[in-house]
Amino acid sequence: MADRALSGIKVLDFTQHVAGPYCTKVMADQGADVIKVERPGVGDVARRSGPYPGDTPHAEKSGLFLHLNTSKRSVTLDLASAAGRNIALQLAADADIVVESFRPGTMESFGLDYQSLKTINPNLVMTSISNFGQTGPYREYRGADIVFYGMGGEMFGTGLADREPIKLGQNVILYQAGATASVATLGALFLAQDPADGQALGQHVDVSLMETQIGSIDRRMTALIAYQYTGETSKREHYGGSSYPNGIYPCEDGYFALAGSRVYFPRSVRMLGSPQELEDPKWHTPGAQTDPYLKEEFEELFLPWILSQSKQQAWAAAQQQRVLSGPLNTMEDLSDEPFFNQRGVFDQIDHPVAGLLKQPGRPFLMSESPWELPSPAPTLGQHNHEILADLGYSNPDIVRLRQMGVI
Repeated sequence: MADRALSGIKVLDFTQHVAGPYCTKVMADQGADVIKVERPGVGDVARRSGPYPGDTPHAEKSGLFLHLNTSKRSVTLDLASAAGRNIALQLAADADIVVESFRPGTMESFGLDYQSLKTINPNLVMTSISNFGQTGPYREYRGADIVFYGMGGEMFGTGLADREPIKLGQNVILYQAGATASVATLGALFLAQDPADGQALGQHVDVSLMETQIGSIDRRMTALIAYQYTGETSKREHYGGSSYPNGIYPCEDGYFALAGSRVYFPRSVRMLGSPQELEDPKWHTPGAQTDPYLKEEFEELFLPWILSQSKQQAWAAAQQQRVLSGPLNTMEDLSDEPFFNQRGVFDQIDHPVAGLLKQPGRPFLMSESPWELPSPAPTLGQHNHEILADLGYSNPDIVRLRQMGVI
């Protein structure tokens, strides 16, 4: 197989959970040799996060870990020990990139901070991912996805109208930070390997989860601009909003999301087959979309139609009229969806403990760089012997390191 986009790049990965592992996953899946450093006997915290097959927790079967750590090699190291630190230094000396997600100051306490590493590897690119960055009064503050969304997002506008604001689902901000970190890291690597002035230049990349959220577009920018002009804060509308058809509706085999109100209303009328009742001019007056009586009258026509449609039928009808829409897919729906499978969105991969898995594959396609998932996520310390042998450690050395709890 031809070289992949990042073949030949060596990455030393001191990250865990979501943001850091997603950053290094992007590199590993594009061909970089990523060595994941984990704590002996414990490993990445994501190993203790679900979902698990059959809801039975197992350190080698976490869906989160298995997804975020494909194509990597795992070595266990006690970085607080002199022997563990020495092995980490040997690995860093030959690395192109180091990525870490400890609290600021932790790598320094191990003697593995950027200032220390660049003395043995001047061209090294080191990326640190933390809550609030490596400097400033908040640098040691703890945080979480919900904290960052509340402090830097548009949480005031999300949630039910008569309840407190609420975060949107899952760890979107952590994935966003991981993607940002991968782009920043590879940009720094490009400069280190192909400098404009001919002088190779490694550097330290500082990625703040909070700052990636502050710089995100999402709803935040529109809400801020609206506030500048009107002085009004965002409002949380009741389910479905005040206009129609807008919201999530039940259909024959599940639920369907539709944004066909206001300027899109004529398209929605055509989607329904242009019934005679909706040709009355009253539906197209300036105040029609906020008239609760008209909304109720519309739903008497709309709900029987949507309830008679499958998700795919409703989607086809809506897309034919260019109405913003989409089915609410279950994981099974996505896994079985013919188009995504034809595009190669999913990969089958056989894990030595979790078994045969179907999981998301490439996030993008490159015309001249082939794609594959060469290996599943590693078991804890799976590559200890292989990696240490490459550094010159003998079998007795490796046994002794294991007995000492270093690996």
